[in-house]
Amino acid sequence: MSEPVADTAPAGDPADLAAAATASTAAASTAASTAAGPPARAVPASTIAVRVRDRALGTPDAVAMREKDRGIWQEVTWAGYWDTVQTVAHGLLALGVQPGDRVAIHAENRREWLFTDVAAVAVRAMTVGLYPTNPAPEVGYLLSHSGARVLIAEDQEQVDKALEVLDTCPELERIVYLEPRGIRHRYRHPALLGWDELLAIGAEHRAAEPGAVAARMAAATAEDIATLIYTSGTTGPAKGAMLTVANVDFAIRVLVDGGGFTDPPPGPYDVLLSYLPLCHVAERIFTTWFNAGAGVQVAFAESIDTVQANLREVQPTILFGVPRIWEKILAGVTIRLANASPVKRWNARLWLGVADRIAGTLVRSGGRHTAGTRLAYAAGWLFCYRALRVRIGMRRVRYAASGAAPIAPDVLRFFMGIGIRMHEVYGMTENTAVATGNRPGRVRLGTVGEPHPGVELRIDEETGEILTRHGGVFAGYYRDPAATAAAFDADGWLRTGDVGEWVDGTHVRITDRARDIMITAGGKNIGPSEIENALKASPYVKEAILVGDRRPYLTALVGIELETVGEWAQRRGLPYTTYRDLAGKPEVRTLVEGLVAAVNAGRAPVEQIRRFTLLPKELDHDDGELTATQKVRRAAVAARFADLIDELYARRPANTDSDGSGRDGSDRSGTGPGEAG
Repeated sequence: MSEPVADTAPAGDPADLAAAATASTAAASTAASTAAGPPARAVPASTIAVRVRDRALGTPDAVAMREKDRGIWQEVTWAGYWDTVQTVAHGLLALGVQPGDRVAIHAENRREWLFTDVAAVAVRAMTVGLYPTNPAPEVGYLLSHSGARVLIAEDQEQVDKALEVLDTCPELERIVYLEPRGIRHRYRHPALLGWDELLAIGAEHRAAEPGAVAARMAAATAEDIATLIYTSGTTGPAKGAMLTVANVDFAIRVLVDGGGFTDPPPGPYDVLLSYLPLCHVAERIFTTWFNAGAGVQVAFAESIDTVQANLREVQPTILFGVPRIWEKILAGVTIRLANASPVKRWNARLWLGVADRIAGTLVRSGGRHTAGTRLAYAAGWLFCYRALRVRIGMRRVRYAASGAAPIAPDVLRFFMGIGIRMHEVYGMTENTAVATGNRPGRVRLGTVGEPHPGVELRIDEETGEILTRHGGVFAGYYRDPAATAAAFDADGWLRTGDVGEWVDGTHVRITDRARDIMITAGGKNIGPSEIENALKASPYVKEAILVGDRRPYLTALVGIELETVGEWAQRRGLPYTTYRDLAGKPEVRTLVEGLVAAVNAGRAPVEQIRRFTLLPKELDHDDGELTATQKVRRAAVAARFADLIDELYARRPANTDSDGSGRDGSDRSGTGPGEAG
């Protein structure tokens, strides 16, 4: 029996949301076909440049962002933000940037990323973000496919990548570098320009033509492409999703103005830490659009390696993280607990046990406290939770979210128990990350929440695929009409590629990616993510890749968490030198064997992992095993470790039928290394 389509009432003026949806639908047909500049004049919509300008006029001295410079947090006010944006925008005009041109940014999260992003929108250009970890070949593909005219590159490393592939990027005219070290006095390429030189050129243009940027902004339409966001490319080359001005405006009004995530909605009193790549749609929402839409203060992490330290310094009020971040924080807590003194360890275990019971109540109540849990938490706050939350940088967090990939419910449960209000949310680049979210007081663990206001969502009766339709649905893939057509069904619904189901008719549970569903040799359909996430909930497991498509039973490739397993080995006096050496220890195999057995417990025989092997190396983006967002490229991993997979199926575990199930309903596949006993 299929569930009805969810079509919740829009937040704000329904006519406004309908207009945004109309604009987005029109953009899907025009922008996808032209993909080379803005279409004909349409109804204007508010851009992020307009929002930043209005904040600068309304609250010029309020803090917009902070960035650490030589160990000191430097503040940028809204007036200073907008002033720099105007200068950069004039600089882009001086370089000849026209409406519809592409401006690429290849840098870590920093002030200049936002300055350039907003400036590009102000002059009606498209922002194209590149991941800092993209190797030269990927940089070449993204720059050439997007046809970027200007590239903002952070430092010598990124400049070198661009110069290496410059011959394959005929439309790239200028490379503007942010950090002059190693470049200014050594490189003499005519395409190079320093950031300070761009600002100087912009200042001159601004003095000569003071109204040029304002004129471009006034000509902006709802159908203008604001940004190209390239998908992670887990199954092939990355595709550039075109998000229009109307798409971005819809997302801001639903998620920010309408309080689609937080309650109350975000405001100038909130602080965010920006650390995930800004070329990803999720971080763009929290860093750029929350900032411009609600006046939220943004603090930029120094690097991904300093996130823990920066969290403790900034103590944000709103925190978004992908599952890997939450898992790593939990692993860090596990390490510190193991290394604590006996008294501290006893105290922590006592109160974390209380936290688990509190979390159990919250799970059953949708996140609402009872009198009993409030009393228990108040006691735990005095003896444990306050110090723990300060230590992990979450003392002031009032809203926390996990998204972009599935996460084990046990990880969310831990944070809920210590007082972090966790919410799993769901969206994708192609719908501007607007789909569903768990709302405060209505949290259902194991689901991605309810459809947002203004969002139509249905689940296909035959395939189980989740489909969405609303004003945030993208205009299509840049220079790829075939892929654009394939992204929609005959009725104009966006295909998400995710398989899901309704929970109580209100919340959505994602079972897996449609392309990842495995069919065993016995014809059983298995969604790997739930089993993989159960394994990754352990602080000792970093990666878990299930194998079993067209195979007689399930096996797994397991990657250990070097830091936590290393600590575990040291406490037991096990010496090791490298990751490979540690993963090869029999004791480590025994440790993981116990984790696999625990995951198997209670599962149907066909869903149990019969054999496993430990990966001899950490999966790496540069080796093609991970995307830039750290998602596993299953095909690449299967090809690279084909010999290990073949060994897992060299002999069939005992008591296993051809369909992968135990003949007696149990799993007695042996207790030797690599098998789940």
